[in-house]
Amino acid sequence: MRNIFYILVFFTTSIVYSQTIKGKIVDQDNYPIYNVLIKNEANANHVHSDIQGNFIFENVKMNDSIIFSHPNYISQRIKLGNENEIKIMLLKKSFQLEEVVITKDFKHLSSFSEVDLELQPVATSQDLLRKVPGLFIGQHAGGGKAEQIFLRGFDIDHGTDINISVDGMPVNMVSHAHGQGYADLHFLIPETVDKIDFDKGPYFADKGDFTTAGYVAFHTKDTFDKSAVSLELGQFNTLRTTGVFNLLNKENQSAYFASEYMITDNYFDAPQNFNRINLFGKYTAKFSEKDKISFSLSHFTSKWDASGQIPERAVKDGTISHFGAIDSTEGGNTSRSNINIQYDKKIDENSFIKSSAYINKYDFELFSNFTFFLNDPVNGDQIKQKENRTIVGFQSEYNEKLNESFLFKLAGGLRNDNNKDVELSHTVNRQTVLNYLSLGDSNQTNFFGYSSLDYSKGKWLINAGLRLDYFKFNYVDKLAINYATLSETKAIMSPKLNFLYAQNSNISYFLKLGKGFHSNDTRVVVAQKGKEILPDAYGADLGLVWKPSPKMMINTALWYLYLQQEFVYVGDEAVVEPSGKTARKGFDIGLRYQINNWLFWNTDFTYTHARAIDEPRGNNYLPLAPVSTFVNGISVKNLKNFSGSLRTRYLGDRPANEDNSVLAKGYVVTDFSVNHQFKKIVIGITIDNIFNTKWKETQFLTESRLQNETQSVEEIHYTPGTPFNARLLVKYNF
Repeated sequence: MRNIFYILVFFTTSIVYSQTIKGKIVDQDNYPIYNVLIKNEANANHVHSDIQGNFIFENVKMNDSIIFSHPNYISQRIKLGNENEIKIMLLKKSFQLEEVVITKDFKHLSSFSEVDLELQPVATSQDLLRKVPGLFIGQHAGGGKAEQIFLRGFDIDHGTDINISVDGMPVNMVSHAHGQGYADLHFLIPETVDKIDFDKGPYFADKGDFTTAGYVAFHTKDTFDKSAVSLELGQFNTLRTTGVFNLLNKENQSAYFASEYMITDNYFDAPQNFNRINLFGKYTAKFSEKDKISFSLSHFTSKWDASGQIPERAVKDGTISHFGAIDSTEGGNTSRSNINIQYDKKIDENSFIKSSAYINKYDFELFSNFTFFLNDPVNGDQIKQKENRTIVGFQSEYNEKLNESFLFKLAGGLRNDNNKDVELSHTVNRQTVLNYLSLGDSNQTNFFGYSSLDYSKGKWLINAGLRLDYFKFNYVDKLAINYATLSETKAIMSPKLNFLYAQNSNISYFLKLGKGFHSNDTRVVVAQKGKEILPDAYGADLGLVWKPSPKMMINTALWYLYLQQEFVYVGDEAVVEPSGKTARKGFDIGLRYQINNWLFWNTDFTYTHARAIDEPRGNNYLPLAPVSTFVNGISVKNLKNFSGSLRTRYLGDRPANEDNSVLAKGYVVTDFSVNHQFKKIVIGITIDNIFNTKWKETQFLTESRLQNETQSVEEIHYTPGTPFNARLLVKYNF
């Protein structure tokens, strides 16, 4: 009898001291809130709500105080009773940095982007990319071409060493007519973006091709509380209008439609005649507590003229102005249509599956002239790059919480790019094709799988991952005398190992180790007969995330990245070039500080030392690799219905050639914005380059010849950055 009594006491005590609760967190409109911190004040244990607002919290006790916090919502504290399931509703509030909590999570950098996205709303896809600390961009073809990207000592060109995605759908284009990894993000409407997930380096198993310098993953909103239309008017005959229309807003279903139309002549002497149309629709439904599906459709088209890169000597001798052009017939047109499906299936309390599938139809045509009359003194050197591409792909990821300490992931998928008539030709005035330099069909398939295991114990979090990628490359050279499909296959394994030590809720330390890669152009693969075509990238990051006070966040990292021998296809010349082994090392630091209830300060600084390993000292610089960057901003949020910001960005001088004898000059540019809300109406002003600085946005050391010259000249060619540029915004919410 006594034994039975002890058993009952033990059983009762276990219930009291090892309670498990599950619940759901919603806003006042009954929509789920993602990434709410649920923290037990008794022992600092915590979990987060998932994308459906659900959470499971183990090992809690009756009478424990549980706090629910999120930067955009008023925190709520409850005392647990004997309930096993609860529902919490949080009310929205003004953003407060003290609500941002350092958690035991490797995606710590995303908390910085959440702060920036909240405080500095964006108006262009370029602004979205700039939310990544240390990432700089440059446009050099009239606004319609993908931006040139700089990050961690890389001149990434248009995307070769950074993995970019939207709702799991890849943006980078393999074996693109203009360059490997070409990532045109202009199809993304900024107002639809809900979250920016990013990290620097090759440290996560779910990120594959092009993840060397890092990745950026954009996630669009599932719903809008209100509809809105806006009109933006500015200098240089600029007009941008957007609309977001809430079509369906129920507890388990939501749908909206978004559109964007933009035209501008831009600030160049030769009008750019730029126009862009974006259409996007998304439907999200929950069939039960275990099933969620999102379906989106989008279409984008753009057309423009461009001034291209201009030679310094032509500006100095007065032939053209700082905003002039040598060949004003440059430009292009492009379009992209997307279908994207995402399906989340909750199997039980400890496991779920995330799946996605997509299909893209993409067209591209670009006319450029980098050397003017160097190769053809009569007709000029204009080239056309063109392609017609279809992409299909899918991915499925299984997640299971094995116990309190282990989280397991297993995934697989594929991507196929079928690219027809990939063309490089010599043209005149965008009309006449003088000769084809390259023409062929490219078909590339990437099968991949990955697995990872998170181990959490006490203050430690350890992540181990392994990724396998298998590539099938096919190419048909249409200029060859005899038809033949050239084919190669290649596989690569990428291990990852990451450590995080959360000393307390205010500071955590991390060490991230990983191997990544970027694939090479199919034309490189067949030219090299499959040798050295998937260059390895080995990276390491050591740093910390720290909140020295409730209203200040600091992130810092020391890092190193090594790249093996690689071959690059130069799409402008139809040649294959080796680039050799490289090593980059550097230091990043970022700070976010809330000065008072409405005033915020942000700053980011990066320094990089980038060199070619096999070249002699003094001739081992990496052309256009950024050395130092600095961004500083002051933001006002909800000061008597006023919001605004003053933001300065600095890109230092960098080598333009291998011996550093020619420099690409740096710049300092300051932008300003302010808006005021009158009930349902918002009126704002945005000014780019408020101090009207004269600067060069992109620079290249190029050999060229003008029509009146007998000899070629190698010097800096550049695209000028925007002068003072003011725009007025009017927005109506309904």
